[in-house]
Amino acid sequence: MVPQDGSHWLSMQPVVGKLQQNGHEVVVVVPSTSLYLKPKEPHNYTVKIYPIPYAEDHLVVALKSFVNAHFVEQSVLNIIITMYKSIVEIFRFFFTNCKSLLHNEEMMKYLREEKFDVVFTDPILMCGPIISEYLSVPSVYFLRGFPCGMDSEATQCPNPPSYVPRLFLNNSDRMTFAQRLKNMLVRVLEFVYCQPLVAQFEELACEIFQKKVTATDLLSHGSVWLMRYDFVFEFPRPVMPNMVFIGGINCGQKKNLSQV
Repeated sequence: MVPQDGSHWLSMQPVVGKLQQNGHEVVVVVPSTSLYLKPKEPHNYTVKIYPIPYAEDHLVVALKSFVNAHFVEQSVLNIIITMYKSIVEIFRFFFTNCKSLLHNEEMMKYLREEKFDVVFTDPILMCGPIISEYLSVPSVYFLRGFPCGMDSEATQCPNPPSYVPRLFLNNSDRMTFAQRLKNMLVRVLEFVYCQPLVAQFEELACEIFQKKVTATDLLSHGSVWLMRYDFVFEFPRPVMPNMVFIGGINCGQKKNLSQV
């Protein structure tokens, strides 16, 4: 499996433990520097480590900036700009991870020779889908959602801007004409600010496969999309048969409170 650092891994780790308990052989590929993907911790699955060229301190600073951007009270426009800048910085770090992994000949040789049955990954930063395509094995996605409606586009799921609310607008599926108009404008803007986020991964995929590949192409090969939230808390919208809602597994598992 190819996990993603941060809360993504906190959500995925219990699932990996259950897979191991059920008799599946699990190999987790992790970078040498991370916040939660600690290779030295005891675990019941195989861990493969690849080196990356930055220290943990640099990653911590970038993640703190990203988190803080979510709690600043400001206008919708300023929220989008602030969060966009922090997301670009985070993507830069994780792109370095992905590039380091795909250019690690020893690790890629190991992955090819092991002949895995499936790649289990959070696809938000594309590395898992690239490796799945490279190994020619099915992929299972485990995710909270995708920006800019890329999940709907990749699964060919209907996603009309006049009906499905866009991120940050706080609209419901029942919108006034003005809200629908704003919804449409934000959808147009998504084409502008989302492409730079995935462009570097597309270039990396083109380098690996020696042909033009888009982010949508990569994501479209996902066999099953395990959507990590509950449908009852979402606005009504179309979904495809391979998009499965599994509930809100979005944080680390804590011990139960004492009865005292």
